[in-house]
Amino acid sequence: MALTMARRRRESTVFFPWEKKRGLLGILGRARGRLLLGVVAVIVFLVLVWGREEHAAAVRATRATLSTTLLAVTAYRADHGGKCPVSLSDLVAGGYTRDIPIDAWGHPLRLTCPGRRDAASFEVSSDGPDGLPGGLDRVE
Repeated sequence: MALTMARRRRESTVFFPWEKKRGLLGILGRARGRLLLGVVAVIVFLVLVWGREEHAAAVRATRATLSTTLLAVTAYRADHGGKCPVSLSDLVAGGYTRDIPIDAWGHPLRLTCPGRRDAASFEVSSDGPDGLPGGLDRVE
């Protein structure tokens, strides 16, 4: 009986060439394939994290630009009796900002006066990365 157990163990390690695993599952079973797959997975992960962080940094920079523009428009309205500027270039002409404010993606900010939510107020927003007005990726 011990002889038959030893034969069965030896028989299970012998394969004909056409019986070996081939294709994707066969490659993943080999050490080099697993290593290559791991390296590719790490690279893809790092690229995804980098892209996400770049987008988050751009949104933070745009929000900072929005807050400084908000202060400039508020100062303009205080100096002009509550009247909103016609465009953001009026802020430059009045000396409230040096340049026309742009977002992190290079698009000029959008000034809405009177505001959509409050008629006595104003809104400053960015059209977002795609630059399309009113898109879902806008920053307010």
